[in-house]
Amino acid sequence: MQTDVALTARLNALRFGDEAGWMELLFREYYEVLGQVIYRVVPDRAAVEDLLQDVLLRVWQGRADLPVPVLSYRAYLGQAAHHAALRHHERGRRQVAWDAAPPAATARPSAPDLALADLHHQETQTAVALALNQLPTECRRVFELSRFQELSYAEIAGQLNISVKTVEGQMGKALRVMRKQLAGTLRDLYLLVL
Repeated sequence: MQTDVALTARLNALRFGDEAGWMELLFREYYEVLGQVIYRVVPDRAAVEDLLQDVLLRVWQGRADLPVPVLSYRAYLGQAAHHAALRHHERGRRQVAWDAAPPAATARPSAPDLALADLHHQETQTAVALALNQLPTECRRVFELSRFQELSYAEIAGQLNISVKTVEGQMGKALRVMRKQLAGTLRDLYLLVL
C-alpha cells in the first residue's frame, strides 16, 4: 500500500482524467481499511459489505462535488464510512425500539370520530396539493421522488442527472416551504388528535 500522501496525489491526478482508474484505485486501496472502520460500529459482515458499496457508490456519484484537490482520501473516506456505519446502527436501534413497543389499543372509533377524521384527511390532502404547487418545478420533482417514491438522495441525483448536494439543497428548500404552507393544517391536526 502506498503512503497516504502519494496515494492522494495519484488519486487527485486520476480523478478527472481516468475516472474508472480512479474508482478502481480507491476500491483497491481503501476497501479493507474502510471495512474495518465500519466493522467497529456494525459487527455484521454482510452489512459491512453493503455499507462499503454504498459509501464508494456515493463517492463515485458525488465525485464532481469533492473538493479539488482532496487533501486525504483516507480521512475523507474514513469519515464517510464511519458516518454510514453510525446511521446504519441508529436505524437498527430505532427498529428494535419500534419492534419492542407495545401494540396500539384496538378500540374502535365512533362514527362521528371517523367522519371527522375523514374530513380532516381530505382537507390535509388538499392543503398538501396546494403547498406542492407552490414549489418550483425542480424542487417539487425532488420532493416527490423522495417522499412519494421513497428514493434515496443518490437515486434522485442519478435519475435527475444532478449532484447529491443539489438534491439536499432542493429538499431543504421544499421542506421549508411545505412547513410554512402547512403550518395551520398541522396545528389543526395536532388539536384534533388531542
